[in-house]
Amino acid sequence: MKLEVSCTRVEANHKQLQNCMETLDNMEESFEKTTKLLSISGNDVRLKILYLLNMEKELCPCDLADILRMSVPAISQHIRKIKDAGMITARREGQTLYYSLNNDETAILNTIFNSIKLNRKIA
Repeated sequence: MKLEVSCTRVEANHKQLQNCMETLDNMEESFEKTTKLLSISGNDVRLKILYLLNMEKELCPCDLADILRMSVPAISQHIRKIKDAGMITARREGQTLYYSLNNDETAILNTIFNSIKLNRKIA
């Protein structure tokens, strides 16, 4: 049996609806940026990489591979996705690339990481 949902309002509050539409339009760029960040961080390995970069400020793929007990090529694939999303930048020192978070990503990530830490304490 399919349950249909119907709207029972008598009259729409057009001012409220217009205000909501304008608010969403003005925040479109923020929604797109946050969606991209949440999409990238929706993978546990990438979330751990972001966490480690936030914690240590800068790491190379070899460091990440050692910490996460993964191969460097596997880490590099994750780094590429994070970099393509514009969330990290690279700095070259000789043959080694060091990755760090872009400053504008840290605020929302800190909220996510604090939530993770809080959940660990509760469990």
